[in-house]
Amino acid sequence: MITVPVFVGLDYHASVIQVCVMAADGRQLGNRAWPDDAAEVDRYVRQFGPTIRAAIEACTGAAHLADELATHFGWDIRQAHPGFVARMRAHPDKTDWADARVLADLTRVGYLPVVWLAPEPIRELRRVTRYRQQLVDQRRATKLRVRAVLRECRVKLRATGWTKAWLAELAQATLPDEARWVVAQHLAELQHLAGRIATAEQRIAKLVAGDPVVAKLLSQVGVGLVTAAVMRAEIGSFERFHTGKQLSRYCGLTPRNASSGQRQADAGLVKAGNVHLRSVVIEAAHRLGRFDKRWRQLRDDLRAKGKCGSVVAAALANRWVRGLVHQMTGPTSTSEVESGAN
Repeated sequence: MITVPVFVGLDYHASVIQVCVMAADGRQLGNRAWPDDAAEVDRYVRQFGPTIRAAIEACTGAAHLADELATHFGWDIRQAHPGFVARMRAHPDKTDWADARVLADLTRVGYLPVVWLAPEPIRELRRVTRYRQQLVDQRRATKLRVRAVLRECRVKLRATGWTKAWLAELAQATLPDEARWVVAQHLAELQHLAGRIATAEQRIAKLVAGDPVVAKLLSQVGVGLVTAAVMRAEIGSFERFHTGKQLSRYCGLTPRNASSGQRQADAGLVKAGNVHLRSVVIEAAHRLGRFDKRWRQLRDDLRAKGKCGSVVAAALANRWVRGLVHQMTGPTSTSEVESGAN
């Protein structure tokens, strides 16, 4: 017996979910708002048919809802790229009713711009690695505030910044009383942040213990625990990328073409991409240039051509990531460890 599916578009908000149900011939069977409750949404949609194909725009909370509908209620649901969906909308108006209808219609005709739905263990690892990055950003900002106080007081230290010698010189520097107090507060905050970062890294180490994908990443030159964990969390499955260029573009490492007519030019790196992932991959590229002979030679060749350091690092990262796809999709398949990052 062949069951004709119904096509569902979900426009998710923290309090309500706009649910549009569409038949295979394009007729709208229902379009209304429901509370943020997966069971209630499933009960409403089931009255139109037992086979459900659905879409929800990727946003905060959408992955959790999609995972719940797929795991507990058997939905065939995909996440959609919100930027591409907005470009495909045929009218300038934006309402929840219309957004849900567009998602349902794109699912029906097979034009939905799909975003990978990461499994829960990957989402949990991603949450911890991003929290660590937030702490690192706070540490960087605090160090900049200390330097700002020194500049305001026209204090110049001879030692290299943030070494033991620099801190010792800072302790002996002549500062106004209130400036000294502010610097002391910042230094205390830095010590506190160092402990929190160390705790986060210990938790990351427990999360990725026994993960063969992380172990394979750690075997790469210049890749440490944090880099491997971030790549595992943000990339997830390497097998979802068919070419190295796809992965490089996902990391935001490919040059953006800005050619027109007879003018051929690049416009720097693509603006899209995961900023957190791009930063750790470029940091790994810097280490490649120091520790690996082949990459060091490429680095030196690019520098000899007059390329600046940031361009050289991005070029190394781009080429390294392109080759990484083939290494990571070898004997150790990432698909067999989707539940392994626990």
